[in-house]
Amino acid sequence: MNIGIRLHDVAGATLEEKLQNAKAQGFSCVHLALSKVLPDFPMEKAPELLTPALAEELKALFAKYGLRIVVLGCYLNLATPDMEELQRTMEIYKAHLRFAPLLGAEVVGTETGNPNTAYALDENSHTEASLRLFMDRLAPLVRYAEECGAVLAIEPVCRHIVYTPQWAARVLAAFPTPHLRLILDMVNLMNMANYRQADQILKDAITLMGPRIHMLHIKDYLPREGEADVASLAAGQGCMDYTGLLAFPRSRDLPMTLEDTVPENAEAARLYLENWPR
Repeated sequence: MNIGIRLHDVAGATLEEKLQNAKAQGFSCVHLALSKVLPDFPMEKAPELLTPALAEELKALFAKYGLRIVVLGCYLNLATPDMEELQRTMEIYKAHLRFAPLLGAEVVGTETGNPNTAYALDENSHTEASLRLFMDRLAPLVRYAEECGAVLAIEPVCRHIVYTPQWAARVLAAFPTPHLRLILDMVNLMNMANYRQADQILKDAITLMGPRIHMLHIKDYLPREGEADVASLAAGQGCMDYTGLLAFPRSRDLPMTLEDTVPENAEAARLYLENWPR
C-alpha cells in the first residue's frame, strides 16, 4: 500500500528533519501544509513566497528522500461572507495552484468551508444557497487550475457545506474536468447521527465519486455519547472497520495519508493498516 503522512505530524525541528523521520518510519508520500512546516511561511504571504526558486529547492529536498507530495494543503474558507477576506483567499489559492505543478505536488487540497467568518457549522451550512455559493466561488479556481495544469481536490466534511457523498457528486458533476478531484476521508463524513451507517456512506462515496477520488485521508474514530461528533484518532486506536475502505485504494493503488497521529504512534498506525487482512 502507498501510505503517507501529514508532514506537520512528523517529528523534527526543520523540514529536512521531518523528511528524514517520515522516510525512516516507512512512509512513501506526504501531505504538505507549508505554513505548518516552514517557520517563515505565513499563509497570507503565499502569493509572494511561492516562487519558482522555492519550488526547485523543495522539489530537490523531497527527491533526496524519495517522498511524493500527494497533497499541497490550502484549507481556507471559500464561502466566507467577508469580501476582502475572500479576495485574499482567492489569491492564496491561485498561488498554490501555480506552485503545485512546479513542485510536483499532485493536487492542491481544500475543504469546502462554511458561510460565515468563523468557518463553523451553522443553520445555513447545509442549504442549497450555500452549495451554490461554494460552487460559484469554486468555478474560477477550477478554470485557473486548468490554465496552470494543476489539480484542485475538494474534501467533503460533515460539518462543512459539502457534507455527504451526494453533495460532493453534485459538485463534481458541475465541473466535468480532470482538474477537479476529490479527497476521501471517511471519518470526516461521520458523526454521532450517522456513524452506524458507515458501510452505506462508503458505498455511496465509491459509487458516486469513485473515478474522481484521487487519494484518501485515513484515521480512526470512537463514538462519543452526548456529543455531536465522533472522536477522531490515529488508525488502530478506534473501532473503524477498514475492510471495505482499504479494498478501494488497493484496487487502484491510490495514495493514503494518515491523520491524527503523533510521532510515537505513526509507524504503528501504518503497520496496522498494512497488516489489515484483505
